[in-house]
Amino acid sequence: MNSGLVMYEEEFRLIAGICDRLTRDANAKVVFLVDKNGQLIASSGQAQNLDTTSLASLTAGNVAAMGGLAKLIGEKEFPNQFHEGERESLHMSIVGGRVVLVVIFDAKSSLGLVRLRVKKAGEELAKVFETLAKKQAAPGAASPFAEITDDDIDNLFSE
Repeated sequence: MNSGLVMYEEEFRLIAGICDRLTRDANAKVVFLVDKNGQLIASSGQAQNLDTTSLASLTAGNVAAMGGLAKLIGEKEFPNQFHEGERESLHMSIVGGRVVLVVIFDAKSSLGLVRLRVKKAGEELAKVFETLAKKQAAPGAASPFAEITDDDIDNLFSE
């Protein structure tokens, strides 16, 4: 993902809604959306007992490591990964080459259902991120931070 991509409120709401719907439709415990740099973008479900910072950075590390393995055998990347545990399983999918969609689920769901729902959610998310990229690349598109001055920053951090 382009590290300079700015998240606007409208797109963030769309992303959060897609994650919420995926959590329900896939009967998942948790859904995370992480950028390839390891930053958590959105989460849905039972995330309160998880270390989301560690989960996000480990997800990015795993995707990078698997990308290295893919290149060694002549593949571009492995866009989907699945890890099955005793009680919970984890499905990761690279969306639009920009972000990683992570679904954690247990026996109340199935890999087939998760894959089906992830495919649809991934297509919707890819469109949202395309819209974000176009907004940012549009000629004359001002940065949302352009109106912030050095004095504003000094005032923010002064006591």
